[in-house]
Formats: sequence, structure tokens, C-alpha cells
Amino acid sequence: MLGILGILVSLLLLIVLAYRGWNVILIAPICALVGLLIGDFDAPILATYTQVFMPALGNYLIKFFPLFLLGAVFGKLMDDSGCARTIAHKIVEWTGKERAIIAIILACGVLTYGGVSLFVVAFAVFPVAIQMFREGNLPKRLIPATIALGSFTFTMSALPGSPAIQNAIPMPYFHTDAFAAPGLGIIAGIMMFALGSLWLTTRARRARSAGEGFGGEGPETSAAAESAPAGDLPSFAVAITPVVLVLVINFIFSKYVVVDFDFSYLASPKYGKTTVAAVGGTWAIIVAMVTACIVLIALTWRRFRNVRQSLNDGALGSMLPILNVGSEVAYGAVIASLAAFAVIKVWLMSLTDNPVIGLAIIVNVLAGITGSASGGMSIALQAVGQQYLELANAAGVNPQILHRIAALASGGLDALPHNGAVITLLAICGLNHRQSYFDIFMVAVAFPLLAMVTVIVLNGMFGTF
Repeated sequence: MLGILGILVSLLLLIVLAYRGWNVILIAPICALVGLLIGDFDAPILATYTQVFMPALGNYLIKFFPLFLLGAVFGKLMDDSGCARTIAHKIVEWTGKERAIIAIILACGVLTYGGVSLFVVAFAVFPVAIQMFREGNLPKRLIPATIALGSFTFTMSALPGSPAIQNAIPMPYFHTDAFAAPGLGIIAGIMMFALGSLWLTTRARRARSAGEGFGGEGPETSAAAESAPAGDLPSFAVAITPVVLVLVINFIFSKYVVVDFDFSYLASPKYGKTTVAAVGGTWAIIVAMVTACIVLIALTWRRFRNVRQSLNDGALGSMLPILNVGSEVAYGAVIASLAAFAVIKVWLMSLTDNPVIGLAIIVNVLAGITGSASGGMSIALQAVGQQYLELANAAGVNPQILHRIAALASGGLDALPHNGAVITLLAICGLNHRQSYFDIFMVAVAFPLLAMVTVIVLNGMFGTF
């Protein structure tokens, strides 16, 4: 009982401190050790830090640092070249300013699905969003939820082929690729987009009927709004080419290159005694992102003030996100080492014999605990991924549905108030939780959970497709 209390106190402390703006890199080991001391007062503190916390952090970096690095570099190149803003402006032009909410959602969705970091997307799209909301006299408090819907949800966890880390993490555990369960993923993505868009447009219409316009609390502009006008930006054809390349090359490499070439050498100790099924999906995203970066630089060379500086800034920009997530994963590893966690894990796994539902529950719980989709999913899959894969194989369940459900589940409770992306987004928009979090909760937590449940039901009725 004392061990469970330790976990709860540690979690509450992590949430409160993160909510108040403390950096997760600093507080994660502290909160982990608080949980350790309450649950096991005689536990060796230094040994736990160096032999449990740090190896878990290091293992996460080993697996996923290339994806964070390339995603950040690609996002910075898209931003500095003006390509991100070009895509945003073009979508606005197509949809019309009267459909500002739909336009911003689509702009964010296209960029994140193409591999641009959600943080870069938020900075790139916010100037466009605030201009459109002002012209349409829409409440600015809805801007964070609008950006969140386009960048936090369906493009990250649902749509097949997404290079997002949420879609990449399950691959080595279930021997899948980024296109796992494409039909079910598309259905989930459509649900999130449709329900979220309906919610936000309805909220805007009701606000307008009540006499609420753009004004109110929060800045009308920010530093992010200092962007070039549409006329100074690259053409849409140039801007969209790198995004398309990410998706196309990812697909070709995953479906054909990995299958047709001999990778038997991976079985040797030198290469970790692994298989191409475990690493092929990650390779595909790496190749796709590197190619897209090279093509992007070649097409927009003259638009960069300093290509080297953009590359350096992108590389440096990858450090904080991956260390934040890695620290949360390491925090989870310490919690998972406690005897009380084993009790909780057994209890969660005992809730159902269905491996799909069981995985959904555990990933959601841990994503909520850590406030991180990738962090919570990594902890969950490290703890029970192999068990659920064996259960699925024994029950004749396609591992692809485990991949898709893990990704979808990670994008549910992760967006609770202490989530780093939520806090950052609100800061970019100059708003606070009181003003905007309710709508963020609906589009980034409630509707993704509903989409996940729908996918589980459809998989039970029709199988994996």
C-alpha cells in the first residue's frame, strides 16, 4: 500500500511542478526518487539513479534520437525556407477565410503528417491563425485547440505512414511499419478530424451568437507573428515537394526495399542480434527524412539566410524535446522498478483477456501519468509489449492492430494539463489553461479516446484492415 502511495505522490508532484513550468529534465529524477523513498525507504538512491534512471534514458536516446534529430532539422528547414508558411497560406486560400478553423486544422495536419515538428508547426501557423481569427472575428481562445487538433491528434497517431514518433515507437516491438492497419487508422483519423472540426466550429458559432468576438484576453500578435508575407514565400509546388517525398519514400522503403534486400547480417552480435522487421520501419523514416531535407535545401537554397545556421538550430532544437521525453521514460522506468508497480501492472492486465483492449488501457494510463504520448507508450511497451505480442499471436490477432492501438492510445490521456506540448502551445498563443484548455481537452483527449474505442470495436467485428 505504501508503494502505491509513493507512486501517486510522485505522480502528483510531477504534474504540479510541470504545470508550474519546471523543466521535466530536472524534476523527473527528483519525482522518481520521491516515489522510490516513500515506497521503499531503504532503496539505494544513487544506484537507482545511475543504474535504472540513466540507462532507461540512454536506451530511449539510442532508439529514437535519429527521428527527433531529423524531424527537428526538417521542421527548421521548412520554417526558415518559408515552405511551412506557403502551405498554410495556400490552404487558407483554398478553403476561404470564412472557414478559418478548417483551414488552420488542415494546414497543421498537412505539415505534421509531412514530418514537421508540432512545435515548429505551432510557431509557423500561429501568425496565420491569429490573422484569420481576427478577420473572421472568431474568439482567439479557440486558436490553441484548433492548432492542437491539426498537429497533436490524427496526423500523429492515426494516419498510416506518419513519420511521427508516436507512429514509430511500436514498430520494433510488434515488427510492423508505419503503415500498420491503414484502414482502421484512416477511420480513426477521419473521426478525430470530423468531430474536432464540428466541435470547434460549433463553439465559434455559439460564441459569435453570444456577442463574443476576437477580443478578450491574450495578445493579438506575438513574436511568432513576425513572418514574411505570402508574396515573398516559395511556390506551393516547391513547398509541398519535400512533404510528399517523406511519405512516398517512407512507403517505398517500408514495403519494397526492406522486403527485397538481404539483411541477414543483422543477426550477428555486431549489429545487436536483431532483425530487419525490428528496425526496418525506423530506417524507412530516416531515409525519407534525410532525402526530404536534401531536396528541400536544393529547391530553396537562395531563400535561406544561412543554411548552416538553420541546420545547427534544427539539431540543437531536437535536444530539449528528446531529453524531456527521455527523462519521462526514465522516470517511468524507476516507477516500473517498484514492487507496487508490478501489482498495478498485474491489476491492469487482469482487467481483460483481450490483448488489444489491455494494451489500450495500459498505454493510456502511462501516457496520462507521464503527460507524454511517446514517453508513456515507451514505458508501456518496454514493460508489456512482448507479453501482448505473444498473447496476440496465440489468439490469432494481427500485430498490426497492436501497433495502431498503441499509437492511438498514446494520443489520448497524454494531453492532460501537464503535457509539455499543451503548455508550450498555450505559451505560443499567449493564453492560459483557464481560457483554452477545455476545448483542447475535447479535441485532443475526448475525441481521440472515442476514435480509439471505435477502432477496437471495428477490429473486433471485421478484423484488422
